[in-house]
Amino acid sequence: MNPESNTHLDPAAEANQLKPRRWFPHKALSVYMVIVWLLLNNSIAPGQILLGAFLAWLIPWVTQAFWPEALHIRKPLLVMKMSVVIFYDIIIANLMLAVRILGPVNKLQPAFVKVPLDIEHDFTIALLASIISLTPGTVSADLSKDGRYLLLHCLHVADPEAEIRLVKQRYEAPLKEIFEC
Repeated sequence: MNPESNTHLDPAAEANQLKPRRWFPHKALSVYMVIVWLLLNNSIAPGQILLGAFLAWLIPWVTQAFWPEALHIRKPLLVMKMSVVIFYDIIIANLMLAVRILGPVNKLQPAFVKVPLDIEHDFTIALLASIISLTPGTVSADLSKDGRYLLLHCLHVADPEAEIRLVKQRYEAPLKEIFEC
């Protein structure tokens, strides 16, 4: 058998081959992981920095085969702005939830809300669902099979349409700009 006859594989066979491992597959994620590690340990001791850096390199390196494609952040300043918005929303939602839980229970208006999605990338949809679930009083309950609708459970909804507009404007639109453009 001629060894040169196997040099051109069909596209399906090429896709099934393992991608070569890169030494630093997700640099931004690694930096973020070191920062989170140091914050969780509440220490900037040299040993914690080294351990955090090692784990921040090792975990992405070991898991890189599970990442289907590299993540490209198109607007890094918008990421920072959105992080502030999310943090603010979490604080306000905690306060509002405390007032609602401590108040009369019969005034709560729980509801399921079906949010139509404009975003298409699986990672972006998962990130949106996670952000929504981070804010107390709301939980991402389901994603339609076609990925076009996200079902939310909200502890208190006076106007479902207003809730949909809020999710789309406050979270989905910036995520679409950041990752999908």
